[in-house]
Amino acid sequence: MKYQIGRPGRVVVARLEDRDDVLGCIVSIAKKENIRAGIVSIVGGMREGGIVVGPEQDTFPPVPVWKQLGESHEVTGFGTIFWQDDEPKVHFHGAFGKKDMVKVGCLRKDAETFLVLEAVIVEIDGVDAKRELDPESGMVLLKV
Repeated sequence: MKYQIGRPGRVVVARLEDRDDVLGCIVSIAKKENIRAGIVSIVGGMREGGIVVGPEQDTFPPVPVWKQLGESHEVTGFGTIFWQDDEPKVHFHGAFGKKDMVKVGCLRKDAETFLVLEAVIVEIDGVDAKRELDPESGMVLLKV
């Protein structure tokens, strides 16, 4: 285990509107505000999204299992923001519900707001963690 200790910095409250790119908006805020490390919580509606719901098998490198939301869902979840080279990268896990069906997974692409979605970003000051490509797993992982 490796870790660093930081402290809360600025807090950003954002309202994403219908059809906004969820991950794109979070990345845009992190870039504009130069948030090098942070956490993000979201709550609201999402109409699209590509999520990973685990690897096919417990092997290295992992082969992701993809699911598409494909219609409006309620969503809540938590993620982290750390930079890889010159870009902020968001790692977000959430629960996505519609009627009596719930999907849980890692949101990776095509995330689009349905009506409204609220995001709260808390900057973490005092850490220099970043994301780097791990050659063994083929994944971009946090380096502390």
